[in-house]
Amino acid sequence: MRSLHRRTFVLGGLAIAGTALTGVSAFAAAPYPFKLGVASGDPESDSVVLWTRLAPTPLNADGQGGMANADVVVDWQVSTSSSFSTLVASGQVTARYADAHSVHVIAGGLAADADYYYRFRAQGHISPVGRTRTAPAPTTFGRDLVMAFASCSNWQAGYFTAYRRLAEDNPGLVLHLGDYIYEGGATAGSVREHVGAEIVSLADYRRRYALYKSDPDLQAAHAAAPWLVVPDDHEVENNYATNVRADSSPALTAAQWTARRTAAYKAYYENLPLRPAQTPNGNSIPLYRRIRWGRLATFHMLDTRQFRDDQACGDGWKVCADADLPARSLTGPAQEAWLLDGLAQHYGTWDILGQQVFFARQFDAAGAASMDAWDGYRGSRARIQQGWRDRAVRNPLVLTGDVHKSWANELKADYANPNSATIGTELVCTSISSGGDGSATTTIPNAATNPHLKFYADRRGYVRTTISQAQVRADFRAVGAVTEHGAAVSTLRSYVIQDGLPGLQQV
Repeated sequence: MRSLHRRTFVLGGLAIAGTALTGVSAFAAAPYPFKLGVASGDPESDSVVLWTRLAPTPLNADGQGGMANADVVVDWQVSTSSSFSTLVASGQVTARYADAHSVHVIAGGLAADADYYYRFRAQGHISPVGRTRTAPAPTTFGRDLVMAFASCSNWQAGYFTAYRRLAEDNPGLVLHLGDYIYEGGATAGSVREHVGAEIVSLADYRRRYALYKSDPDLQAAHAAAPWLVVPDDHEVENNYATNVRADSSPALTAAQWTARRTAAYKAYYENLPLRPAQTPNGNSIPLYRRIRWGRLATFHMLDTRQFRDDQACGDGWKVCADADLPARSLTGPAQEAWLLDGLAQHYGTWDILGQQVFFARQFDAAGAASMDAWDGYRGSRARIQQGWRDRAVRNPLVLTGDVHKSWANELKADYANPNSATIGTELVCTSISSGGDGSATTTIPNAATNPHLKFYADRRGYVRTTISQAQVRADFRAVGAVTEHGAAVSTLRSYVIQDGLPGLQQV
């Protein structure tokens, strides 16, 4: 990552004072409000969403980050250079008290497949600078894309060094596949502790996001590239399914549970670089969406929590005949139809499904499997796999988070027959920190009953992919430890997936 620290940009802002971001003063009375950093996301070929949230004292118990009960005007700029010598877009937006002073700016009129820098000004202060980029034009392939994907950053389990290492890889795009925050209360003896008890109210969720977003490694990852984000379960509550809770802790009435979901989705939107189209509506939020990356790739971002049937057989790791019931769905019928319709369009060389839970079959010797994963919704998985075969999808690639381990899997036409056709590929990223340091083992669990599972590792990190017209290369990146800050990163294993040839080839 280039040097994008705050001092550089304050000085840069002073150098151009009077040109655009007027009123810059090193002696501004208001405290510095950009302590949660900046972010960008959901790039299109001519625009990108820019995000920041004003919070001079991020951990205030009321969730308002130390801001007064008043709206604030925020200036924003986009430039082709980090010195901001030439602006290509600029404007003002209102940071509303009602939205915890978060802003979501659509910076439009940008060139396709281009790199940009952006920043904000409010209350006499200039924000850190972020780097972003646009997607290629719909009719072009554009440059090869370095894309990283990650999930599961638990503040209490370890430091976010993997986010820092991800930023240092200079990706052009980052996918975050869920568990951006964890909802639990402070746990004594953790590497670092949450503030407060398990989060339930809007103020709770806002303060928890503020805690996480105060992390400099997470801020560096956001400032390095645009993100595509989808939540999993911990952004609301562990293993919830639509309106069904996994347990009754803490005890909530139905109305209180609805209010909690409403608060969780509002805070999620407020704190991530999502377009206004993803604004929550009560206790729901429209998150499944499609992002085209020219003719190179189409990202189908799925939501596997809001519309799923309840986990079968009481959840957990079970032998469960109900998991085979064809009517059960992980996506809900509307999202499934939307996905299959999108796959039929053949927009890009690669159709990439960004989603949350383990997709390939993983049975133990007794036939038990995770009821929270696609193994608990086997009819749903079969319809989608058959759907992409019926539509002659050339390169289906499933990206997954959730399980805190690295996996590389071949997707089979018939998982009971190891000799059946390989019809797709799944890459599973480990966690940023959840699960702690892990171990050096790469022994594949249940390998004898699942020969289509080709790689496993138990360290924390992320996956770096390089997407070209000819292939996708996947590097499984891992840090040695998360209980000590600043560990080095290494590549544990690399694979390529060739165009038109689903499955893994080790590099």
